[in-house]
Amino acid sequence: MASALQAVRGMNDVLPDEAQLWERFEDSARSVFTQYGYRNIRVPIVEPTALFVRGIGQYTDVVEHEMYTFEDKLNGESLTLRPEATAGIVRATIQHNLTYERPQRVWTAGPMFRHERPQKGRYRQFHQVDAEALGFAGPDVDAEQIVMLARLWKALGLSGIDLQINSIGNAEERLAHRRELIAHFEGNADVLDVDARRRLHTNPLRILDSKNPAMQPIIDAAPKLVDRIEDASRTHFEGLQTLLSEAGMRFAVNPRLVRGLDYYNRTVFEWVVTGDLLGAQGTVAGGGRYDGLFEVLGGKPNFACGFAIGVERMILLLAAQDAKGKTQCDAPIAYVVHDGAAAGQLARRVGEHLRDSGMAIVVNAGGGSFKSQMKRADASGARFALIIGDEEATAGTVAVKPLRAGGVQVAVPADELPARLSALAE
Repeated sequence: MASALQAVRGMNDVLPDEAQLWERFEDSARSVFTQYGYRNIRVPIVEPTALFVRGIGQYTDVVEHEMYTFEDKLNGESLTLRPEATAGIVRATIQHNLTYERPQRVWTAGPMFRHERPQKGRYRQFHQVDAEALGFAGPDVDAEQIVMLARLWKALGLSGIDLQINSIGNAEERLAHRRELIAHFEGNADVLDVDARRRLHTNPLRILDSKNPAMQPIIDAAPKLVDRIEDASRTHFEGLQTLLSEAGMRFAVNPRLVRGLDYYNRTVFEWVVTGDLLGAQGTVAGGGRYDGLFEVLGGKPNFACGFAIGVERMILLLAAQDAKGKTQCDAPIAYVVHDGAAAGQLARRVGEHLRDSGMAIVVNAGGGSFKSQMKRADASGARFALIIGDEEATAGTVAVKPLRAGGVQVAVPADELPARLSALAE
């Protein structure tokens, strides 16, 4: 007998009980985004490697260490499984002239891939919901996206997620700050760990993200970019804070918040879970502006702002904050139990009739005794068992038995079942 195969490490199955939480989250996100005028866009999972090298940044951790890259056997082209969605969306926008006539608000969802050590809330195949506002100068659209996320947390019944914001200025301001950072960290080279030394001359901003306790004093003493941004960037950041305050949003300015991808400019933000619910992976959503990405990818200059939500982290949060840990939100209203040929015919007819009325109905399949079928009915989460035997088939009736609350079993004529079951379910 052949050995059973296992999923690739860090690429996880989502089983039906957990998938209910995924559907709950995805349905809420789709509904909230639609309220703000965001439309769905879908881009390929595989893109040219150059898209991410140019868009994300050659010296980022993602490009240097984490991408799944391979050679196309047909033409030798270097291809990569997407590690994030923004670059692909901007590529599609340029390719199809989406912002030629008017700005666009779009969103997408799906799997991303990064080759890194799997840990809680962080996997090799992970999922994101991504929203982008393309062609808007801001800061009003920056604030809109942050407020939209707050509305999503409310729709999901989530609390304990704090907003952090910062400004990382424009390219010239970051370049000047970069020189100051390098000088500062070179003066403290004896304290730098291996990762910090590797990043020092390629991406020194990322040193500010280090969680190494030994490095925190020199990180705290490092020059702050937000203190050095000039008038245009400062006006944009102050405008964002005013808009958020007007909307009643609570936020903290975190001068060490930089995000990990090179395309960001000006506004950056993260939503972070308080406490240790998600361990080291406390950020559930993050984003900001990336006004220069269109030119980097060969398009005309354009404005842009967007964010991504880590779905696996949201599912952990939903499961932890759900009183039951899981939900029966997709349970059928009724499970049809039947025995005998005539009873089976009536059961299938009743099932279709009830579905015509918009109800979710499961009709038993695969046979089994009444006892075993009733166990299946109970396990399905259904509120009622609809029981059909020889007597019911002959009389054209169905026995309706409540499974979740008090009540007595009643016989209902089959043609009256939609109305009667609807009334019983209220």
